[in-house]
Amino acid sequence: MFDFVRKYTKLFQIILVVLILPSFILVGVQSFDNPSGDVVAKVGRQKISQAELDNAVRTMADRVRAQQPETDAALFDSPEFKQRALDALVHDYTITAAAYDQRVRASDTRLQRIFATSPDFAAFRNANGTINTQLLEAQGISSAQFAERLRQQITTSQVIGAVEGTGTVSKTANRLAVEALFQVRDVQWRKFEPKDYSAQLNPTTEQLRKFYDEPAMASVFREPEHADVQYVLLDLDALKSRVTVSEDDLRASYKQNIGNYTQPEERRASHILIKAEKSAPAAERQAAKAKAEKLLAELKKSPGQFAELARKNSEDPGSAANGGDLEFFGRGAMTKPFEDAVFSLEKGQISDVVESDFGYHVIEVTDVRGGQPQSFEAVRAQIEDDARKQLAQRLYADAAEKFTNIVYEQADSLKPVADELKLQVQSASNVLRNPGAKDQGVLGNTRLLQALFDPANRSKNRNTEAIEVGPSKLISARIVKYYPDAKPPFEQVEAKVRERWIAREANNAARKDAEQKLAAWKQAPDKADMPASVQMSRRLVFSQPPAVLDAALRIPEKQLPAWQVVDLGDEGVALIKVNKVLPLQIVPEEEKATQAQFTNYWARAEAEAYLRALKREYKVKILKPQQAEAAKVGEKSASGG
Repeated sequence: MFDFVRKYTKLFQIILVVLILPSFILVGVQSFDNPSGDVVAKVGRQKISQAELDNAVRTMADRVRAQQPETDAALFDSPEFKQRALDALVHDYTITAAAYDQRVRASDTRLQRIFATSPDFAAFRNANGTINTQLLEAQGISSAQFAERLRQQITTSQVIGAVEGTGTVSKTANRLAVEALFQVRDVQWRKFEPKDYSAQLNPTTEQLRKFYDEPAMASVFREPEHADVQYVLLDLDALKSRVTVSEDDLRASYKQNIGNYTQPEERRASHILIKAEKSAPAAERQAAKAKAEKLLAELKKSPGQFAELARKNSEDPGSAANGGDLEFFGRGAMTKPFEDAVFSLEKGQISDVVESDFGYHVIEVTDVRGGQPQSFEAVRAQIEDDARKQLAQRLYADAAEKFTNIVYEQADSLKPVADELKLQVQSASNVLRNPGAKDQGVLGNTRLLQALFDPANRSKNRNTEAIEVGPSKLISARIVKYYPDAKPPFEQVEAKVRERWIAREANNAARKDAEQKLAAWKQAPDKADMPASVQMSRRLVFSQPPAVLDAALRIPEKQLPAWQVVDLGDEGVALIKVNKVLPLQIVPEEEKATQAQFTNYWARAEAEAYLRALKREYKVKILKPQQAEAAKVGEKSASGG
């Protein structure tokens, strides 16, 4: 148990930061009278306004930026991102409504007990057990807000947790699932690739024109709405390049912030644990303590036998085999009594008997590292970059105001703003109005593209307004040459048409060859030119193309042996022959493990079904789906509206 907590402490801390510290999308248990505004969804009597959704989107965006600063700001404007925020709001309100109606509420006593005893909250507790208000204030929340959010988290988890806890899978059902998952089949298969047939294809111009004119090809050869553009970007990097910091200022900053350049001290320790839970009878605890004291006495006589005694006596399964070695760890990784003892010892010292929630420990500190500041030379580049960034941030507000005014007042060119602020006019070609999955960098921002392709700006080649595409990042762009959504002339795309025609006909030739061989080999199996058989199962999911594996496992067992041609898309086709089902090979331990997994999946499925039932009960209505709204905008833009 001790080793488990030590190993997963960092994971617990990450979970806490994600679940507790950030503001919930749904802040507090709100009343059922939402502020007035444009309503995007309803959960029972609760109305979710557009303003609340916008706030939820901002909250989610802030979280993503904090965890992944390099995330493209265009993500936060996407309809998919907004839909996730709306789904989260609906989920939270549904669970909150159910908790309210079911009179489910975590009591103050339970709240206090969890906070005081759970190691998950060690980072939030002072030495005397009170809340670390400084840590909370750094996150912008009070201790009362923290407690209420924790209460809400525990309360709402009870609503779903009560259902998840009932998930069970019978041995019969588990056995059927195991047989479906681990069934192994003896299969022969051969791939027919289009590239093996393309060399013999030589289409005429007439064939290509006919192919080009096929209705099904109309969308294939259309060029989407796009443009060649110029743009100017104002960000901290542009401002950082023109500020300087003196050597004296850098050294002064180093001295003032020396703590920031000090590597945290870490200790390496070994321990002998004699287990004794706090709830154990007093006699049992006393016996454990006596055993630890006896081992300590032996170590005082012969410290060199620590590792041997740990291997023979320690009850910590994670470290006993290694002579009690816990490797290096820093502050906050261990329970407080253990940590206090370790960091009070010198290298090579052995502690007295230390009591913790896990029992009694005898500890030896075997190494110490860190705790010393890095040299100025080692961190000079970091200090200079931070200083330049701070100076750039001070310049940014004034520069942003000038940028915004100039691109608006002199809207027929970006050169004036570039000259004034010493920025570069950059160019980009083939900028798509709707980029889809294509990465256009800052030019992929939804707001920017809407402004750039706005008919008024587009027709007059005007600058867009200054648009924020990220933290401290403004951009203005203008269209140099516009290309509407259109099907280009045949002559312009003839090479592309030829490539497409050959690809299609080569694929057809591959399929025809496979079908002919299937017919012949079914009649004369002894003449079949098929590779040696292989074993296929869902355990070996990456060993064959997914389509081949799926087809081989879907053929009913009573039809075996059986042949089939399998479509592989652009890669051609495969001809497979499924010979037989091989005996199932699974050890009892694997079957037992799968039952635990299937039980977990079943519990999650029941919880999801319960949530859907709650949504029906509370008559959840999505009045403005974000995907649908995005589609309308796209249709309007495409039609020139």
